[in-house]
Amino acid sequence: MKKQGVLLCNLGTPDEPTPKAVRRYLAEFLHDYRVVSLTRWVWCLILHGIILRIRPARVAKLYKSIWTREGSPLLAITQRQRKKLQIMMNNRFVDQEYGKHIPVEIAMAYGNPSIPKALKALKNQGCERIIVLPLYPQYSSASTASIFDRVAKAMKKEFFVPEFSFVGDYHDDPLYIKALADSIKRHWSNQGKADKLLFSYHGVPERFSKGGDPYEQQCHKTTELVVKELGLQEGDYLTSFQSRFGKEEWIKPYTDATLESWGKEGVESVQVVCPAFSADCLETLEEIAEENKEVFVESGGKRYDYIPALNDDDAHIEMMLTLLEQRLLK
Repeated sequence: MKKQGVLLCNLGTPDEPTPKAVRRYLAEFLHDYRVVSLTRWVWCLILHGIILRIRPARVAKLYKSIWTREGSPLLAITQRQRKKLQIMMNNRFVDQEYGKHIPVEIAMAYGNPSIPKALKALKNQGCERIIVLPLYPQYSSASTASIFDRVAKAMKKEFFVPEFSFVGDYHDDPLYIKALADSIKRHWSNQGKADKLLFSYHGVPERFSKGGDPYEQQCHKTTELVVKELGLQEGDYLTSFQSRFGKEEWIKPYTDATLESWGKEGVESVQVVCPAFSADCLETLEEIAEENKEVFVESGGKRYDYIPALNDDDAHIEMMLTLLEQRLLK
């Protein structure tokens, strides 16, 4: 039997909350054609001539505001996810038909630990077949497909290429939906239920959807299934999209504009959940929990709660385990 391994992937994070580290991270992230598909010579002039001169200092301050003793929240949470998943896999699969040990490594699309480094670690452990699980519930060219590109690039000069199995998305997986719904119910149990529940997903340009990217459709499907599990009625919730940049139109409605509108319309309380994020990061801990709270309160709202990502919740890890088991060879 071929020895199997698992690669958990997420977007990435700077090594430190400093302008230098952020500049290095943004340069790698924004150079990806999947993220910004402008003509390279035009984009490189903009990126290196303007963005990487101005943006790193401001973004570094934002990262510093969420940095923990463990370092970057995204990396620290992903490390905890890996540890829990490894323990669960050992308990379920060791000495069974799958083999004695299935190692789990983590990697970031941008920054550290890198995909080539993680693949090398699996190779050094004798893995001949690797299951790649991008921790993006909804597929997007800018996220999931970028992982596929980078795995392929890492293998380009290798003499031996392992077999690969890729998890494209899990936006409607029953265990994922239940884990999300249960996390919301727990929050309601502890904090009470707000007037509105906002499902805020990371945005993408409108041209993605027009070009065939299923991301927008999958986000709405996730909301639909969670809402059904929660028993909410139309008017109790809304799907919106955050984190846009640049001048082109992105998919709507926008999260910040929605919260501003609700505040002005007299909505007193809002709770926000971010189902596209498997781990809390800058976009949830700073943009949603802080910036957008200010938008809502300054527009007249009174109570605003951010419902944390699933992170290393046991139900979340069990869902990952089930996804992987479906792809393991016996």
